Amino acid sequence: MRRVRYESTGGPLFLEEVPAPAPGPGELLVRTEAIGITLPVVRKVTEAAEPIPLGGEIAGGVVAIGHGVTRFHAGERVTGLCFGHGYADFAVLQEAMASPIPASASAVDAVALVRSGLVALGALDAARPEPGEAALVTAAASGVGHLAVQLAKARGAGRVVGAVSDSAKADFVRALGADEVITYDRLDRAGWGEPVDYVLDAVGGELLTPAVGALVPGGRLVAYSSGGGTIQAYDLLVGAKSVIGFQMARIARGKPELYERWRQELWRLFAEGALKPSVHGEFALADAAEAHKVIESRSNLGKVVLRP
Repeated sequence: MRRVRYESTGGPLFLEEVPAPAPGPGELLVRTEAIGITLPVVRKVTEAAEPIPLGGEIAGGVVAIGHGVTRFHAGERVTGLCFGHGYADFAVLQEAMASPIPASASAVDAVALVRSGLVALGALDAARPEPGEAALVTAAASGVGHLAVQLAKARGAGRVVGAVSDSAKADFVRALGADEVITYDRLDRAGWGEPVDYVLDAVGGELLTPAVGALVPGGRLVAYSSGGGTIQAYDLLVGAKSVIGFQMARIARGKPELYERWRQELWRLFAEGALKPSVHGEFALADAAEAHKVIESRSNLGKVVLRP
């Protein structure tokens, strides 16, 4: 089979021919039909001290199962998070991380919706939204952010503001249901505008402090990015504001019932037409480096996908 790999920090990425893996206990072997590119994996390629397997979201058909697997069988279509080599014709998926794909959805729909949607929905739940509240979503055109805008609306937000890096993304974010769209450079001129009740932040860094400043007294910011950043305790105290960290892996490992409930909600909203994942582009496996460049440039509108 073909697999994408690299040998040193920063790449380059290259294709190699290797034997297909065998599923171990509790694992599925999946013939991949779509592979989602995520910012954390792109960052690890450019920043990690040692090369890592290129994993992430995969979707496809089960071709073999390991000992002890009870929920799936060969021939089923599944999606899930692969912790090993996922940029490949075949990938191993832990049964606990796998989810069936409804007949009405494609493999591309699945990788665009499930993992990114779980992060978006989990971050939204962590914000404890009340109907009618105003929300601010940073990186609103990203794979997670474009779903977070739609989910905030579906959960009853009275006003959703999408924050983006480039005004060229504004029409895309408005089409998702955002009531307002602002660009990050507005911070230097007029700030974020009217205060919001909660912020779903995927950017961090220099935007973290102004994002806290955009909150009403008692407002909540949920940070789910790996962008870092520092907040002064005084900025929280004077407005009785909260900052909440959200990590999807903690839910997947420690609260499987909640994880499954969120997955079911995502598929329900998809079936009802209330949640529409968008794909920026589909790339061949041999063009994984080009797909990574799109994510690095932050130019994508929705999800970036590899198609073996």
